[in-house]
Amino acid sequence: MKISHSFLSAKPYVAPTWLRGGHAQTIYPYLLARPAIPYRRERWELDDGDFIDIDWLDNAPDAPLVVLFHGLEGGSCSHYVVSMMSLLRELGWRGAVVHFRGCSGTPNRLPRAYHAGDSAEIDWVLQRLGRENKRRGFNVPLYAVGVSLGGNALLKCLGERGRQACQLLDGAVTVSVPLDLAAAGKALGSGFNLLYTRHFLDTLKRKALGKLDLFPGLFDCAAVAACTTLYEFDNLVTAPLHGFRDTEDYWKQSSSKPWLKHIEVPTLVINALNDPFMPALALPGPADVSSAVILEFPEQGGHVGFLNSPFPGRLTWLPERIVGFFGELGGRAAPESTDALHTLQAS
Repeated sequence: MKISHSFLSAKPYVAPTWLRGGHAQTIYPYLLARPAIPYRRERWELDDGDFIDIDWLDNAPDAPLVVLFHGLEGGSCSHYVVSMMSLLRELGWRGAVVHFRGCSGTPNRLPRAYHAGDSAEIDWVLQRLGRENKRRGFNVPLYAVGVSLGGNALLKCLGERGRQACQLLDGAVTVSVPLDLAAAGKALGSGFNLLYTRHFLDTLKRKALGKLDLFPGLFDCAAVAACTTLYEFDNLVTAPLHGFRDTEDYWKQSSSKPWLKHIEVPTLVINALNDPFMPALALPGPADVSSAVILEFPEQGGHVGFLNSPFPGRLTWLPERIVGFFGELGGRAAPESTDALHTLQAS
């Protein structure tokens, strides 16, 4: 698919004057009220005996479908997911929020869970969605959005699949991705960023320790309970449960940055330069990506923040940017998208 570059004239992100700094722009969106989305949940059984839960936003069966892969310990109620699904609902598009194993509110069945490099799981989901579209006789656009950890796994999948991925997807957008997991892990291991680490570890450790009831001796209970960094948790839990030697091996093998040169699906990569999770110096440059990949690095935005004025703020820029990109690729859906976006901006 040939990429149209006219979307580059899209309105760039400008942070509110009253919300400055990467930390404020990351944390503040969590405080905003979130509208209810009328999801329909569907459970998909996996070949290894486990399952994942998909929350569907239903609309006309021949409408474009956007599948979203959430971030670490995220889900269909995360603020960035709700804002995306709210816009899709207004447009009459369909949405599918894929919960990684253990992230839908119900513990998964196996000792393993999910991780940042789980491209095989992404590929399995995309292939099933493609088969179901064909089975129902609809030739509709299928787009993917990956946020943070989910974006890393998506980019890795697209790079690994190369040209074959174009048979699965019409386009992809990733947001606030830790493209270099070692750099991101180091950033999250010190200073104010330990606040985010403690937030993630609160649920990660609880889930991991809960697995010991079903799988005694799976790992060192006391060591997991005492760990204070993602490096330690990945060394004790994530790496051994998913076939990696240690944290360094996991982070090296799972980082998506080396795969960006091999992506052939039209892909937009959005990362704020002030993202506390991903140092700007570790971000890729034009020489690090294929011609199918567009890099967009706003100066502000934090980690999956991108709040709009006026006060108290709206989470509209990011979903509008994503849909605008897909509209350019999809063609026939673009006019409807434009009308709906103007309506939302005026409300």
